[in-house]
Parts: sequence; structure tokens; C-alpha cells
Amino acid sequence: MTSLRNMSAAIGMTTIALVGQAQADGHSNYAGFPVTVSGYTGDKSTSVSYGGQIARHMLHNGLKKMASKGNEAGMLSYFNGGKNLAILDPVSKDSFPIKQSLVDDLSKGKTLSKKTYKGVISGWPGGMTGVEVLEFMIKKAGNTSNGLDEATGYNYTQLISKFAMGAVFYNQTCNNYLGDVKLSADSKPNDKPYKDGAAYTGKEHVWDEAFGYWGAAAHTLEMSAEDSYNVAKKKDLSAADHNGDGVVDLSSEMTMAHAYYASGFDKGGKTNYLQTITQAFLDGRKDITSANGKKLSFQQRNRVKLKAEIICSNWEKVIAEAVFKYAGSVYADLDKMNIILEANGDTTKIFATYAKHWGEAKGFALALEVGPKSLGEAGAKINSLLGAGPWLPNQSQVTDIASDGSYVKDEAVSLQEYQLHMLKLQALMVDKFGVVARSNDKLASIEDLASKLGGSISSEND
Repeated sequence: MTSLRNMSAAIGMTTIALVGQAQADGHSNYAGFPVTVSGYTGDKSTSVSYGGQIARHMLHNGLKKMASKGNEAGMLSYFNGGKNLAILDPVSKDSFPIKQSLVDDLSKGKTLSKKTYKGVISGWPGGMTGVEVLEFMIKKAGNTSNGLDEATGYNYTQLISKFAMGAVFYNQTCNNYLGDVKLSADSKPNDKPYKDGAAYTGKEHVWDEAFGYWGAAAHTLEMSAEDSYNVAKKKDLSAADHNGDGVVDLSSEMTMAHAYYASGFDKGGKTNYLQTITQAFLDGRKDITSANGKKLSFQQRNRVKLKAEIICSNWEKVIAEAVFKYAGSVYADLDKMNIILEANGDTTKIFATYAKHWGEAKGFALALEVGPKSLGEAGAKINSLLGAGPWLPNQSQVTDIASDGSYVKDEAVSLQEYQLHMLKLQALMVDKFGVVARSNDKLASIEDLASKLGGSISSEND
């Protein structure tokens, strides 16, 4: 832990320096970077391009909407891509008009499936790859009317959405575009166009594509975290409409995905994930642009790689903060459920809320697996504490998947023991990932609950 904290401190000091640099040169918008490709003869006036990534954000949003309806064919359309797919979220309303209405308006021929993490996901039973996990969840969600399977407690809308954001956006950014290969001297070189006729160099476009997956508006650094959050919620047209044309351009003016979650944590005043990550993206792009269409020098490339490390280490923390938050929600939901159960009341409503929060916690936990660094023992503990499925009122829990694709259940721990697991999960997010925002912090209860159960507070599944 000491070395990790030292690294975080070093990165934090570097970030402060980078913020000062950006403020000094007055360039705070991720737009308008000039064309530096030698000999370019096209009509583009800027080298910035990440429409494909924004299209995939819209595919994700469509996938989530279709999951909430249990529409398998619709889910597969947005997962695998297709022509003339409507943008289902966000859609225009009088107080927040949207410029685009079709995914193809942003970029054509894009999919989520081809960009999903190909490694095995240990936190989901069955030994499946990331693609297979999402395909499996989509099929199961298709057997529901609203994305919720009450027999297992799986809210597929949340499971699919939160895991897909990690398996596509976070994975593609930190394992691919900002990974060692793409940032090496010979891959996607800066002294050649990304492809014949392109207005951007190899390194420029690699960096831009990574930024697109982050989900921040191009003018994020000109907004507060609360402004950015309200843009995501479609509550503040004036903050979103940077160019003043009366509509929100999804290609550059919307807050989405993990940038939205960062905004939510930051508006509490304890963290600065949104600005830190967006600033590192902006400053990295400046470094690449400063090479003026020539190969990056050793020093330039090292500066860019440092900014990539700032981006990915803080992005991981945003996801860990979400695990922490929803573990706290699950704990609180179980408190309410226990009261209703003891009174022999109707648990339908609280169970649906609990399943939603558990799906969010599990989906984000699965997303932690797809980052560039192995979670090691911490990953095993996360999986053990959450389990393959949520605690169910009949004292059972999904533990595996049979060869025919059906779920296998076994006896679960008690309600209070499962609550303790959620507190241990929160403690693990603090110890392993250094979360700071700590939304829905329930850790004050851990000593008392552990004492009642006669156990320890170590982060293990007892």
C-alpha cells in the first residue's frame, strides 16, 4: 500500500502542475486542435475526431433502454450495431433539445460487441469472456418483462449497463488506446496520417478515441462538476450548449457514462476526478499536437504516457467509488427489508430497489476486472463478498451456472452476514483503491455488526 500511495501522491502533484499549465495557455476546450498531418489536402480544419466513440455511447444507452423492456431483439440490435438505429437516450425535450436522432448521425457501422473485453471474467459464473457474459445477460434479460428476474434478484438493466461501460469504454481506453502498444514509438506514429487521407495523425486519433470513451463534454473544464452532472441529467441547457446554437450536440456537448459518475462524486466536494482526468486528456493532446506532425520525441512520449497513467488510475477510482456507493445502498436496503420481513409485510418494492442497487454494485465490480492491472487477491475478495448473486429472502443465492444455462442456487449466509459483506466491500474499496468521495458510507456500523455476529472485520467472506 505504501508504494501505491506514493505513486498516487506523485501523480497528484503532477496533475496540479498540468492544471496550471493549461490555465496559463488559456486552452481549456478539447476541440479545435489544428491539422498537423504533413501534406494534408482535404477540407478539415481540425484534427479532432471521436464520433465513433460517441456512437458507442448511444449504442450503450440504447442497449440499457431495451434491457429495461426485456426486449432481446432490441438489445442485440444495439449490442451488435445496425443501420438507422434511433438514439433512445438522451432524446429531445423542450427544455433540452438534442441535435442528433440516429446513431448513424454520429458515426456509421459501429458496434459494442466487437469492442468488448475478450478476457475471462472471474466475477461471473461460467468462465465466460466479457463478450459472452453480456450475450448471456442479454438472453436472460429477454426472458423478463422489465429487466428484473425476481427469482434470482438479477436486475439485468443495471448489470448489463454497468459492466458494458467498463468492458467497452474503460477497457478500450486503458488496455488499448492508452496502453503500452498504442503509445509506443512505432504503433500509430505521429508522423503519418492514421489512415490515407485522414486529417489526423496516428497518435492524435488514438488519443482522441480514448477521450471519446471517457464521456466528458469537450468544454468540461469550463463547467463545475455540478454543471456537468446537470448536463447528464438534461437539466441545464445553458451549461451544455457551448456554441449557443440552441441544441445539444452529442458529439461534443454531452456528459455521459463514467464522466457522469465522476461529476456526481465530485460535486460532493471531496474529489476532483472529472477535472483531473479531463485535464490529463487535454494536456496529453497538447503534447501530441506540439510535435507538429513529426514523431514524438522520447520526452514528449514520456509526458503523454504519464498523463495516460493519471487518466487510468483515476478512472479506476471512479469505478471503485461506484462499487463503494452501491454496496452502501445494498446495506441500507437490507435494513429496510429486514424490518418488513419481521412484520410479515410486502417486500416487492424494497426488493426491486435492492436488486437494482446490487446490480449496480456487481456491474461496476465486474468492470474493475477489465482494467490494465490485475486485481489479484483483491479481485478474489470482491467476488467472494458480493457472490455470484444477491442474498435472497428465502436464504438462497445463485452460486453457479449449469451446463444448460440455468442458474444453480445454494444456501446463503444470513441477512446480517450479507450486510457485513457489504461493509467489508466498502472497507476494501478504501484500502485497495483509496476511494475518497465515499458516497453512502456505512462503515461506522462495521464494528458493531461484526461484534453482533461474533466475527472479525477482515475483508473476507466468512
